[in-house]
Amino acid sequence: MEVKVIINQKKSIFDTEKTLLQNINAMGIEIPTLCHHEDISPAGVCKICSVEVVGRGLVTTCDNYPEAGMELNTHSDEVEEFRKDRIKEILKDHSNDCLTCEKAMGDCELQNISYEYGVENRGDGTREKVAIDNSSSAFVRDMNKCIKCQKCVKVCDEIQGIGVYCVEEDGSIGMTHGTVAETDCISCGQCVKICPVGALHEKIDLKNLNYDLKNPMKHIVVQMAPAIKNTIGEEFGILPGTDITKRMVAALKDLGFDKVFSTDFSADVTIMEEGTEFLDRFTNGGKLPMFTSCCPGWINYAEINHPEFLDNLSSCKSPQQIFGALSKSYYSKVSGVKPSEVYSVSIMPCTAKKDEIIRDVMEDHDGNRDVDLVITTRELAKLFRLNKINLADYEKEEEFDQLLGEGTGAARIFASTGGVMEAALRTVSDVLGETSHSLEYKEVRGFEGVRRANLVLAGKEVNVAVINGIKNATPFLESIKKGETEVDFIEVMACVGGCLNGGGAPAPDNMRVVADRKIGLYDSDEKSVLRKSHENIEVKKLYEDYLGKPGGHKSHHLLHTNYKSRNK
Repeated sequence: MEVKVIINQKKSIFDTEKTLLQNINAMGIEIPTLCHHEDISPAGVCKICSVEVVGRGLVTTCDNYPEAGMELNTHSDEVEEFRKDRIKEILKDHSNDCLTCEKAMGDCELQNISYEYGVENRGDGTREKVAIDNSSSAFVRDMNKCIKCQKCVKVCDEIQGIGVYCVEEDGSIGMTHGTVAETDCISCGQCVKICPVGALHEKIDLKNLNYDLKNPMKHIVVQMAPAIKNTIGEEFGILPGTDITKRMVAALKDLGFDKVFSTDFSADVTIMEEGTEFLDRFTNGGKLPMFTSCCPGWINYAEINHPEFLDNLSSCKSPQQIFGALSKSYYSKVSGVKPSEVYSVSIMPCTAKKDEIIRDVMEDHDGNRDVDLVITTRELAKLFRLNKINLADYEKEEEFDQLLGEGTGAARIFASTGGVMEAALRTVSDVLGETSHSLEYKEVRGFEGVRRANLVLAGKEVNVAVINGIKNATPFLESIKKGETEVDFIEVMACVGGCLNGGGAPAPDNMRVVADRKIGLYDSDEKSVLRKSHENIEVKKLYEDYLGKPGGHKSHHLLHTNYKSRNK
């Protein structure tokens, strides 16, 4: 239903199904807020989004709806003064270590809005200091910087369905059980990405990496996840979905990395291993359904909440870990650099990847970790800015280094929900001798919570499912346990939309932005010369020269792992 309103002395039409904030933003009028995000329910606690409703006074716009005849003033003197007072009130209890805060350099929404309104941080230091929670392997929780916006509570509960945060009686944010590590947190990082200040931030080691790159004492190789190539541009004002791969490669070499490789390569290896494993289970009566194992957030969730399904997980390591293992073995052998001297860095859109690299099964017999360091997309953007590299006007372009640098279109779509499944089907169908199906499996694409497809490949019926967002996992798993759902192969991504929306992706974002990223991603796939993992020339050479065959003894030793129950 539409109603007539007057806003800033001009007549307009508002949609009563949308909040005042949504209607005003649609007009191109910017309303500041610290607690609002369009993908979660409104909290209405920061109140900075308030506007003047003539005859009623100040009203928050994020949780109120238009009424016929409303007269609104969005930036009157009264409104502006109120917003300044609210910012001052928030800053009064806020830590004032902005110079060293991890959310500095433009990432802190409170800092940005304080600058816009000319409010200085004059905190009186009366707020009682609390201990910083470093128990998570992926991120830090510093409640001395919390502004009680409730975003972390809502995204963890409403979007992820995990619910490790709670709102205390005084409005402060608490945990359901002690520290982060004592809860059922899966390290997905959605709370980190949505936090407007430095209360939640990735565990960062940029200073040491930046030093090592400038003072080469190590042989540093880097891998870049598929999602990075179509998302990092946003950190420099480039449109979502834009593919800036070649610029990225050149920039990383300018930073000082010895070799710049692509996780697309190891994603193709993943399909060779995981696809072989599925075909073996499917044709020889193995444990079904088989679940993909690329997403560490999903692996954490399964180990904590559903250990009864651990035998159903593919034993294949994630593309990140496969690359790491090959960088310390295959690459080491070819390059002549000792495994202990290879320092393997990965750029990921995911905070759970930081958690993944320290799992006790992710190292060789000599104690060499598969991957030594993970930095997120946002951290990489900071590293570029520290070194005065602006990807928006960066003109150099280079190709990935050879040996571990080639990837197919199938590998690129790993970044989107449904992408791993589609990549696997492209290879599985070829192995089965299927010729009638098109190259693209659009049946498994989409942002629905659960997407299912019944496919006939070379006369064999294969039932597959894609679970988009960890909140949708438990109902589906329960239906399998009850015998209500029969399925052979299942992909699970902890973050809605997949890695394009990972906890380490550019922020702020929303599902509209993620949809734009997805368009760019699949466009990159369509433009790829090779679009099936088993057609990757470098992957073929890997098996011919080093691994032997997919699923073979050497592959299983290097590229596969196991899982254990962490049910609490």
